[in-house]
Amino acid sequence: MEHFATRTAWNKGKLVGQKPPFKPKDIWAIRIYLQNTHAVRDLAMFNLAIDSKLRGCDLVSLRVRDISHGSQILSRTMVTQSKTQRPVQFELTEPTRTSVAAWLEMSQLRGDQFLFPSRVVSSPHISTRQYARIVHHWADAAGLDSAIYGTHSMRRTKATLIYKRTKNLRAIQLLLGHSKLESTVRYLGIEVDDALEISEQTEI
Repeated sequence: MEHFATRTAWNKGKLVGQKPPFKPKDIWAIRIYLQNTHAVRDLAMFNLAIDSKLRGCDLVSLRVRDISHGSQILSRTMVTQSKTQRPVQFELTEPTRTSVAAWLEMSQLRGDQFLFPSRVVSSPHISTRQYARIVHHWADAAGLDSAIYGTHSMRRTKATLIYKRTKNLRAIQLLLGHSKLESTVRYLGIEVDDALEISEQTEI
């Protein structure tokens, strides 16, 4: 009788499924931490990640010229997503423009350079893995369980807040660059959230 070696499941001991978005209080906790520690690059990255709602691979590959014109930080821009090749627009709020401008002044990066260059010689910009580690660090700094959060938490945060305020799914679909509305529903997990919210408000 043959004996087969038991393989450890890839997700053993790991939390799987959707990463939750950050709550407004978490966002402010992280911002205050980054400001107090004078983490100029990370504050720019955090604010831009929240505003842009970009996937990690698109965020780390942004160039200076994508979000600026000369010395002026744009209030709105458009980038092409690497996964879908679909263009997506996003706004840069005033706090984001201020933090990005501070980072550019400190780093002295040119327009054709990557916005978040890597310190590793073989990599032109920080990797998605490094970005993921940074997000975990931000979650830790806010006193959260960093195992629960990830780069998609950044992508989902503003989209979730906008949906809760407007219930406008089509707008969220455009902001996230999804080709199908079903993808947006699934991504935000809103049907479950809405059902729970209705349930909580229903007394028997």
